[in-house]
Amino acid sequence: AGADAAAALVARAARERVDRYLRALQTFFLGCLGDVRQALAAPRPPGKEGPGLPDLLATLAASVLGQLKAVLAYVQLFTARDVAFASLPYFKGEFCVTAVREGLVVAFVRWLCRTARGFADGPAERGAPAAPPALLLLLARLCLDYENSTISYILTLTDEQFPPQDSGPAVTPGPALCAEARAAAQRLLDHYVQVQGAAVAQMLRKSVETRDWLGTVEPRNVRAVMKRVVEDITAIDVQVGQLFEEGVRRAQSSDSSRRAFSVYSSSRAPGRYAPSYTPSAPMDTHLLSNIQKLFSERIDIFSPVEFNKVSVLTGIIKISLKTLLECVRLRTLGRFGLQQVQVDGHYLQLYLWRFASDERVVQGLLDEVAASAAHRCLDPVPMEHSVVELICERG
Repeated sequence: AGADAAAALVARAARERVDRYLRALQTFFLGCLGDVRQALAAPRPPGKEGPGLPDLLATLAASVLGQLKAVLAYVQLFTARDVAFASLPYFKGEFCVTAVREGLVVAFVRWLCRTARGFADGPAERGAPAAPPALLLLLARLCLDYENSTISYILTLTDEQFPPQDSGPAVTPGPALCAEARAAAQRLLDHYVQVQGAAVAQMLRKSVETRDWLGTVEPRNVRAVMKRVVEDITAIDVQVGQLFEEGVRRAQSSDSSRRAFSVYSSSRAPGRYAPSYTPSAPMDTHLLSNIQKLFSERIDIFSPVEFNKVSVLTGIIKISLKTLLECVRLRTLGRFGLQQVQVDGHYLQLYLWRFASDERVVQGLLDEVAASAAHRCLDPVPMEHSVVELICERG
């Protein structure tokens, strides 16, 4: 009986030690994350580049894996041959599976995925700072790497050091853990697209809402906000490209950037806006705008974000241009207001199509913006396409 009591005591001490190791691993991971956030937030003197996202990711991944291996090495001391109690049945079977594999390794991986995913589910307490977009991207890549290779590596390592018994308790299968990591990566990447899309969309929204579209003068330039949009999307493209592969684009038509972009060239309905068109038939225009809505909504619904650069950028561009479309629909424009929309739209078309998976998505949304502007214009006389091109080339 005394031997049984001693064995139970040793087993309890071992379980408590494993619990402490799990908490230590969690604390270590949060510390590493803090370091990453600090590195992302640190001001950079011009010309002095900080560590890039791939370096930060590699350091984070290697530190966490190194710490996990160290913990497994400590825990292995409980099962070493020369330790008297290692021969107890508990340490041969249940300890390996229930305490180490499930209670430490699987529990840690699950917690890591939940913690990463938490950054996409919004700040926990009010007023907590939102995660910087680069952190969302980095954690999405970390979880994806866990799905692709790290989880199977960790589980193999654990099973080698702590062999499960054939008759022992059931274990969490690797694929189930991988699925959790992938779901976290997907949630983080979707959130990254929403956050970056919302930032660009907000700029466009303000630029439309604060302008007098009826009293504006004849356009001579592309509006500064459009240049800013192109700059921001170019910067996002560089950021995403640091951690994700390019992805597949549809074959481009012979010369996308030269495609005529005018309020009357809407690819879907030639001749829909005759030059003499004035919005006088409420039923008809209402029907038209509903048909347009159908098209633009179809664009968004059927395309979840994939783990590649092209898909991420397409998502961000869609959110931005859908917002532009919604804002233009609520304005009333004069002739020059319409022409400014034409110039701005052509400028966006020149630069944005190359970031998208399918240039027709960009084209389609910008066509709708132009059609919507014509539809809301009191004197819809478009600018000559050659003049629009000239203004955009002067940029």
